[in-house]
Amino acid sequence: MYTTYPGNYGWSPLSQLRRMQESMNQLFESNSSMGRSNYPAVNMYAKDDGLLVTAEIPGFDNDNLDITVHGDTLRIEGKSGQDDAEKADAWHRRERSQGQFSRAVELPFRADPDSVEARLNSGVLEIEMRRPEEDKPRRITVNG
Repeated sequence: MYTTYPGNYGWSPLSQLRRMQESMNQLFESNSSMGRSNYPAVNMYAKDDGLLVTAEIPGFDNDNLDITVHGDTLRIEGKSGQDDAEKADAWHRRERSQGQFSRAVELPFRADPDSVEARLNSGVLEIEMRRPEEDKPRRITVNG
């Protein structure tokens, strides 16, 4: 059924609802954790001599993570180690994503790949890295 209202030719409440539902579906699909290009979300804390990056990655273990640093790019890749599908006879709700992810993050400066340390504790990944000596800012004395 198609209803029009004076002054709003072609407007239909049902078509508006369909468009809104499609928009909401796209929003939720783009925010599903493994489908996002920005998963995992990271926090980055910088100092003059180094950097700390943290990311929440629940359900992953050390053996299924690959972390690389090249120049000013940090790459975090992972694969979910456990598939719960075999445990369930029928799913009633499944919101936690399974599978692989890959995230590249541009760093504010080059990192020394030999100084990178990573720890995974209770689903929180912490990556510490140092800035190479030759890239650290130097204070210049002004002579008068």
